[in-house]
Amino acid sequence: MKQSIFGRMAQLAKANINSLLDQAEDPQKMLDQMVRDYTNNIAEAESAVAQTIGNLRMLQDDYNEDIKNAQDWGKKALAASRKADEYRAKGDIVDAEKFDNLAKVALQRQMSAENEAKSAEPSIASQTEVVDKLKHGLGQMKGKLNELTSKRNELVARSKTAAAQTQVHDAMKSIDFMDPTSEVGRFEEKIRREEAKVRGQQELAASSLDAQFNSLEDLGEQTEIEARLAALKSGGSPAAIGAGENRAAGSTVDEADFDKL
Repeated sequence: MKQSIFGRMAQLAKANINSLLDQAEDPQKMLDQMVRDYTNNIAEAESAVAQTIGNLRMLQDDYNEDIKNAQDWGKKALAASRKADEYRAKGDIVDAEKFDNLAKVALQRQMSAENEAKSAEPSIASQTEVVDKLKHGLGQMKGKLNELTSKRNELVARSKTAAAQTQVHDAMKSIDFMDPTSEVGRFEEKIRREEAKVRGQQELAASSLDAQFNSLEDLGEQTEIEARLAALKSGGSPAAIGAGENRAAGSTVDEADFDKL
């Protein structure tokens, strides 16, 4: 179990996030999943590392206890040896031998404690190296998790910004008055055609009205001419005749016709 956790730690710590994102169909979903995986793996790794550290501390406690025992037995051996020397100086060989034997027992136990401590040193050194590597790997994992979280937040923000920009662009395009394919553009074109039709009708109506007025003027002139001609024939006044002559000046009758009179 530990080995699999530590293996994942090494693999995840070496993972190239940018490369993984380039290969992902949905980077945001992939990042969310990676964040969850990293978080779970870190929790498992922390538990495993804590247990490994605990085992190391137990070894160190036992080692320190063996060192302390060795020192204590050394002190006892020295005390027993000195006591034996005191009895030997007094000529008490029996008690001297007794304390020398106690010193030997203490020295034997001292050596046993020293051997136990010495035999534990390689394990302690090895476990210390493992713990240091695990702590380093755990730190890398946490760094990757922070990097992933930042990347995920950045990606989500960019995605939302892009979506908002797309929405605004689509909205602006839908009301683009210069776009002939838009509904507003088609509606405007329809109004322009109707306005042009109205102008054409107005122009046509004005032309027809001018012609009617012109015909009315021509009819009035002919009527006056006929009236003055009738006045001449009936011996009308000179003023009327003069006015008739002035009006007749614009007539289409050739002046040569008057010369024949």
